Amino acid sequence: MIIAVDGPTASGKGTIAKALSEHFGLPHLDTGLLYRAVGRQVALVGGNPDDASDALRATGFPDGLLEDPELRTEETGGLASRVSVHPAVRQALFDRQRAFALQPGGAVLDGRDIGTVIAPDAEAKLYITASVSARAQRRFREMHERGVPVTLLEIEDDLRRRDERDSNRAAAPLVPAPDAMIIDTSSLNREEAIAAAIAAVEEART
Repeated sequence: MIIAVDGPTASGKGTIAKALSEHFGLPHLDTGLLYRAVGRQVALVGGNPDDASDALRATGFPDGLLEDPELRTEETGGLASRVSVHPAVRQALFDRQRAFALQPGGAVLDGRDIGTVIAPDAEAKLYITASVSARAQRRFREMHERGVPVTLLEIEDDLRRRDERDSNRAAAPLVPAPDAMIIDTSSLNREEAIAAAIAAVEEART
């Protein structure tokens, strides 16, 4: 069984995908981490994330980079959003994601184009969303706990910019798959959001 979990930044899709992976006993891939690695690699070599050639070269990042804690920073998240607009970058990472989805037994993948591009044949497709305000509050708490000096307003502005880029890019824009089950987590706590996602997957299997 392939489970596709899509949605914007800080919607809770990563937490939900991990929980689904554990619940159904399936391997999990955070595809956004691949784009973060590309963005980080561009920065490490002094390239320009808005330049398609620089971004494409960075898709050859070393596997060890996926363990770099810098991938989880807001700065790298912004770089990931910028490199992901390039069609050549998305194509370079497509095969890696598709192979993971098609492994024997299935998998859970979360990202922004899993149900529409990477695994349109997934048995269960979820689109996790939330208001900008709710997402910013969550991200602000995360950053505060990690000791990162950032304001709520800065996070809200960053989320809006990312949403704009991700939703309007020419290659694989962030949109729900036509047959995706939409879960709005704005007013849900972690346990409620996970329960709603498990119920949606169970419904899709019937």
